[in-house]
Parts: sequence; structure tokens; C-alpha cells
Amino acid sequence: MKEKIAGHLLQIKAVFLRPNEPFIWASGIKSPIYCDNRLILSYPDIRKDIEKGLVALIKEKYPDCEAVFGTSTAGIPHAAIIADILNIPMGYVRSDSKDHGRNNQIEGIAQPGTKVVVIEDLISTAGSALNVCTTLREVGCEVLGIASIFTYDMKKGMDKLNEASIINYSLTDLDTLVNVALHNGIIDENDKAKLLAFRDNPADESWISTTA
Repeated sequence: MKEKIAGHLLQIKAVFLRPNEPFIWASGIKSPIYCDNRLILSYPDIRKDIEKGLVALIKEKYPDCEAVFGTSTAGIPHAAIIADILNIPMGYVRSDSKDHGRNNQIEGIAQPGTKVVVIEDLISTAGSALNVCTTLREVGCEVLGIASIFTYDMKKGMDKLNEASIINYSLTDLDTLVNVALHNGIIDENDKAKLLAFRDNPADESWISTTA
């Protein structure tokens, strides 16, 4: 499953590798990888595989799940599809409360004691997913964990999740994606070294000159 999903993401360029011409993140960090999993929605066959994978993951890892909540905005459509397949309630959590109407931050019914799974498209530093988990906990929900499509497995993100006692399970990860890309001739060994060096320390730009 990990290899299949990684192949899908590479095929549609939802994950784009450019180790020799780094992207610039909003934070200013140079990155050899760019991820836009929103593209998945435009490819029905691939979208079906990913939603089936997330449903299977939830059934296996979170069998007590009673509702799913998407992160805003990328997790919302996946949460909606998953909820429909599982026939359970769905909602989403805004990054901040609305400044009008009922000033909601949580959209949907979040009852105290409800066992929920947070749906996220991408885990990097885990900040947005953790904010959703914290918001749901504050209203009394029991957050079983996160189900995501892709994770960088960055130490910073993993440490944050551990500190908050939040589990994340992803359909695929950077190591798998790099190996699939290498196997398919998309990158070479030197590119692989750069990508993994970036994963291990994103703020350290020495990976740019890394050689295999």
C-alpha cells in the first residue's frame, strides 16, 4: 500500500521532487520537495484508492472511531468521503474561530466523549493537525489519533505528536516515496541523500551540497 500510494502521488505530481532547484517555503526554508495533495481530488481513480486506504487504516488502527474531523482546508474533502463510506458523522475545525455569526471554530457536532479521528492530508511539523486535536479535546471529544495521506517523518513533527500523546498513521511516507522515485528513475542516489538529509534537519541547508 505504501509503495502504491507513493507512486500515485509522484504520478500526479502531488509530491514534486526538485533536490537541485529547491523550493522556498513560506518560512523561508529551502526545500527539495513540494507537496500539494489537493491535486488528488482531480483524479477519481487515485482518489478512490486513497480514500479506501484511509478507511482501511481507520478500521484497523481506530476501530472505535465514531466521527471524523478534517483539518481546514485540505483534510475536509477526505473527511467527507470517509464519513460517507463509514456512515458516521463528519465535521471540520477551522484554524481560528469565525469573526461573525456564531463564531464557530468547530463546524459539525462535537459531543463530549465522542471518539474521533482527525483527517489530515500532510504531516510535516504537525502544527495544524495538533491544533485541531487540541480544539476537539477542549470540547470533550476523545481524540483517538490522526489518519493522514503522507508524512515527512520530520523529527520536529514526531516530537510534537509524542509530547501531545497523539498517534498518527499515514498511508505513505518520505522514505517510501524516495525509494519509489529512485526505482522509477525520477531521482538518483545523490538526490536521495539530499532528500533524507533535508528530512532529518530541514533548517540546516547543508543538504544542498550533500553528495551520495
